Amino acid sequence: MKYVSIIFVIFIILISGCVNKTEKINLSIVQEPETSFDDPMVKVAIASVVSPKESYEYYEEMIRYISRKLGGKVEIIQRRSYQEINDLIKNEEIDFAFVCSGAYIDGNSEFGMKILVAPVVYGNSTYNSYIIVHKNSNYTSLNDLRGKKFAFSDPLSNTGKLYPTYRLYLMNETPESFFGIDEQGMNNSFFTYSHDNSIIAVAELIAEGAAVDSLVYEDMKEIQPETIAKTRIIEISPPFGIPPVVVSNDIDPFLEERLRDIFLNMDKDEEGKEILSMVKINRFVYLKDNAYDSIREMRKRVQ
Repeated sequence: MKYVSIIFVIFIILISGCVNKTEKINLSIVQEPETSFDDPMVKVAIASVVSPKESYEYYEEMIRYISRKLGGKVEIIQRRSYQEINDLIKNEEIDFAFVCSGAYIDGNSEFGMKILVAPVVYGNSTYNSYIIVHKNSNYTSLNDLRGKKFAFSDPLSNTGKLYPTYRLYLMNETPESFFGIDEQGMNNSFFTYSHDNSIIAVAELIAEGAAVDSLVYEDMKEIQPETIAKTRIIEISPPFGIPPVVVSNDIDPFLEERLRDIFLNMDKDEEGKEILSMVKINRFVYLKDNAYDSIREMRKRVQ
């Protein structure tokens, strides 16, 4: 299964802060297209919910499928942070993107980013934030992690940053006041820039706790069960609108409609169903913007 670690395998170098890198891959048509598309190149950005290599492997076959359906080449652009992906959409340097829910809320508010479609996974169009710790620890609640090393995924992540920050807000705390600083004067909380790295940070005792995407965690149970076995969930958030596929507010209407049609019908042909099964998506649906209102409310409270 190409999904390897999407949820999944540590490149510790990312935790310590590697150089931001842009990966570009041209996916050419490998069979006769069903329809032709005039634009010589459509660009899609992939936010690194998991480590960059795994993110590419996870989406590769899906993007090839979309390329064939469009009848033209699709270029994949990867960036390390969610903010970089939002900037690409804002500046109209890409046509569509796979982003997290928190990044969508920011982009929608700042420059009108729009939902194209959203996946249904495990029968649901929602997901959760998991607060996790090492299995051998005696921590049973977030409050037990005061003054401990804690891993966030990305500054714009809903499950990996906003939700735990909101939880601390309800305790009249901030990440800085709650987790504190270490003996070297460094913050005890840090960013790993992917949920798989955060999970592995806890499993390998680099962090004593982390907030992670439930979809990543659940899929990793199959991909890397030995890693998940070293961790334990101590808190599950309420459900949130699932990370969507998004487009710019100024996207060409014809391209927007073509892309939406391809995604919404992907589960209706054998090739599409096989690819969806491989990445554990049931189907794509159109999700209304109000599905993300609870995330907006948390954002307002912590700002």
